[in-house]
Amino acid sequence: MMKRLAAALVLVCGLAGCASPDGFVAADLEPGRLPAPDTTLDIAGLGPCTDSPDRRVRIDASQPVHVLVHGCFGSSGQFRGLAQVLAFHGQQTACFTYDDRAKLADSAAQLRSAVTQLASQSQLPQVTVIGHSQGALIARRALTDTLAEPLPARPLGLRLVTVSGPFAGIEAARPCGRTWLYPLTLGLLPLSCYVTTGPKWADITFSSRFIREPGPLSAPVRDHLKIDTDERDTCRRTEGGRCVESDDIFTLDEQRHPAVDGDPRTKRVLVNAGHVEIVGDKREAPMKLLHVLQAEGVLRPTPPDRAAAFDRLLSRVYRDPLGR
Repeated sequence: MMKRLAAALVLVCGLAGCASPDGFVAADLEPGRLPAPDTTLDIAGLGPCTDSPDRRVRIDASQPVHVLVHGCFGSSGQFRGLAQVLAFHGQQTACFTYDDRAKLADSAAQLRSAVTQLASQSQLPQVTVIGHSQGALIARRALTDTLAEPLPARPLGLRLVTVSGPFAGIEAARPCGRTWLYPLTLGLLPLSCYVTTGPKWADITFSSRFIREPGPLSAPVRDHLKIDTDERDTCRRTEGGRCVESDDIFTLDEQRHPAVDGDPRTKRVLVNAGHVEIVGDKREAPMKLLHVLQAEGVLRPTPPDRAAAFDRLLSRVYRDPLGR
């Protein structure tokens, strides 16, 4: 019995595997070709994609907005690179910040409220919600019929993009979902799950209602671009030619879910990329993701006469100045 408990606790500690990219320093985004803002909004959870203490959103209320949702251990500043890429192409962003230890259903309800307020306080023609990793779970749930708060009543183009989302539950959390183990471990297993991940532990297991019943996408959602990553044999960091930190976080089985994949509005795209590699960090630009987003019409094409400037931007935003 004690061996079984010890093994379960080791797996629970593996929940820290939902990695996020390294953070960026707080700074304003370069405006690129962004339209001049004409509206300032103060919406709980939404703010610029930097770590600036001023969380007000400044937008041109007549132009589309992309809402970026980070994974666990994240912050708005960690999506600064993607926001800068969108700004270069004249596309507006806002980042959703949440407590990554809170129940996923609660974070999804907060995101839905933020998107609804964003639409109701402006004349935005379209909102695209992009979530990575745990943020993918929150982004999809926010746009389903499982939540009570209605989406905006006025016509609004809603798009969903999820990247590397563990829709089948996190395998490392499997022991937490085995309720028959609770009494056998004298309550230590659920306590360890809670200590490791916070209240969200009950949502990320294979047996949780959150995972088993993802719910249908709401009618206003036009489409769902689901980007799955084959993360096998990927490496996040090497030393002396040897991998010292794997980028293999979620298997394809963890990312697949019949109810999610089977929605007629869902298009699944498979990319061979690591979990952090796909969204980029200070060492590497997310070229594979950018190619998919451009191919699927989420990111505007790069004008040929701006290609060199775009390459310089990527080098500046994503390359670590110390060359690490």
